Amino acid sequence: MRNERTTPRSGTARRIRMLAVALGLAAATAVALPNANAAAPQTYSASQLGRVSAAVEKAGVGGTAWYVDSASGRVVVTADSTVSSAGIARIRKAAGADAGAVKVERASGVFTPLLSAGDAIYGGGYRCSLGFNVVSGSTYYFLTAGHCGDVANTWYTNSGLTTLIGPTVGSSFPGNDYALVRYDNTSLSHPGGFTAANAFVGEPVKRTGSTTGTHSGTVTALNVTVHYSGGGTVRGMIQTNVCAEPGDSGGALYDGTKALGITSGGSGNCSSGGTTFYQPVPEALNKYNVSLY
Repeated sequence: MRNERTTPRSGTARRIRMLAVALGLAAATAVALPNANAAAPQTYSASQLGRVSAAVEKAGVGGTAWYVDSASGRVVVTADSTVSSAGIARIRKAAGADAGAVKVERASGVFTPLLSAGDAIYGGGYRCSLGFNVVSGSTYYFLTAGHCGDVANTWYTNSGLTTLIGPTVGSSFPGNDYALVRYDNTSLSHPGGFTAANAFVGEPVKRTGSTTGTHSGTVTALNVTVHYSGGGTVRGMIQTNVCAEPGDSGGALYDGTKALGITSGGSGNCSSGGTTFYQPVPEALNKYNVSLY
């Protein structure tokens, strides 16, 4: 009798186990199926992205840089360490219904023009770096950063201001960031060897400046707008992951003999790395009607 009662229970147990396995397989199959109701990622038109980019600028959050990334269909906003969560919220609010088009990335340090007191080209109590030598007719000049040109009328080769280079004859900052300085001291050499070119994303580049010398990296974005902490917005910049430090402003960004950019600003340093921005060379050449040689 005991055995007769046990047998059906064992059969029942087996059926329960088989049912559980079947239900488990069905559940697993259901989970593995694609969700037909899942929403597709929001897409944005070029005009929408343009409006979002304008909204980011209107938000007026210092310490940010942004550009329209046509590949991802987003406006990529890079925020430095000074930008709070409230600042990010302000940017998203400014974008309104298209806030989903904003992609936020973070950069260490503070986005500032890389101006400093020190060594290389000196003027107005500051140190900057010479960019590229240029010529118009028989007159020689060099390009440097506009925020450097704005603080000095005359430039020298030494901190004692005893060896003249020449005057600033043109300068533009903010909006752009380029300046033109004339060689009035005929005893100074001004070698050339570069040709103007437009940078491209992924291009391997080098940057040379008076503080940190030469460092290498890659172009990460083009047509970037930067709102520096402390004020000053520049547009159409080249963005890279090459390091730079104060005093490197105005220095050259290049790829071999291709002159690409003039160092404007950025964040970080050459110990931990950083994010940097450059004024494209072709625009400055066209502005001043000068040529590389």
